[in-house]
Amino acid sequence: MDKENLSLQAGSPLPHAIVLGEVLWDLFEHSRRLGGAPLNFGVHARRLGHPVTLISALGTDEPGEQAAEMIAGLDLDTRFLQKTSRFPTGTAQVQIEHSGVTQFTIPRPAAYDAVDLSAHDLELLEQDARGWFYYGTLFASTDPGKSVLHQILGALQGAKKFYDLNLRPGSNSPKLVCELLQSADVVKLNEEELQRVHEFSGLPLNVEAFCRQGSARFGWQAVGVTLGDRGCAVLAGGHYVEAAVHPIEIVDTVGAGDAFAAAFMHGLSLNWPAAEIASFANRVGALVASRHGAIPDWTLEEAVKLG
Repeated sequence: MDKENLSLQAGSPLPHAIVLGEVLWDLFEHSRRLGGAPLNFGVHARRLGHPVTLISALGTDEPGEQAAEMIAGLDLDTRFLQKTSRFPTGTAQVQIEHSGVTQFTIPRPAAYDAVDLSAHDLELLEQDARGWFYYGTLFASTDPGKSVLHQILGALQGAKKFYDLNLRPGSNSPKLVCELLQSADVVKLNEEELQRVHEFSGLPLNVEAFCRQGSARFGWQAVGVTLGDRGCAVLAGGHYVEAAVHPIEIVDTVGAGDAFAAAFMHGLSLNWPAAEIASFANRVGALVASRHGAIPDWTLEEAVKLG
């Protein structure tokens, strides 16, 4: 996509995104950085021009206060970012192995597990039911979290449901994942997650066959699969494409998949062809991977220049 066309389309009115799930601190060996896949996705979607509503909870501890201060500067709708004294603010111990694989250790329960929505809250959310609703697996892996998810799914029946698997040990039961796949209109996953879904659903390992048969079985409208150093695959509008990875010096891959997911949603919102969606999502993911942290500063202009 040429720069002028991309800029014009990105400036058009964009649908609202409601984002549900964990806000937490990623704990590295010598630092901590604000993150959590839903927050990361929401921040990147906002930078692409989408209004974003965040539904989560923070603790009343120091990490929660600092997180609240930082989120206040990210231009998100935080009416449903709650505070709780029941549990500490969420954390994820991040270990990046020599192979480049990132491992997460996530203590539960955490503050985001205490999200509680009233009937009035659901009525307010329903006003934006024609946009997108983003959810993942971790938040829904407890009974209270799953209950909140179902409440929102009921209120947002007119929204497009975007499921980003983000499977984590102990929060990824086959039954739960299949239920969440069934609820989705759009699915984003990585190659390792495709392998897991293959194991407990019987969908094929071949990426194109997985996307097409998964869409036929579950009713997905689009699928995005990140393939590591081989780029990505996208099925959208009935067209399947694979796009090579964008060459860039990698600094930190944490959050890159969430940036890819936000750019994937963005391209779908603008009805771009599958090849343009794949190329753009690769670029945004690469841009984030070239910087420290899950939500580093970046601009649409920088993503365009990478092309």
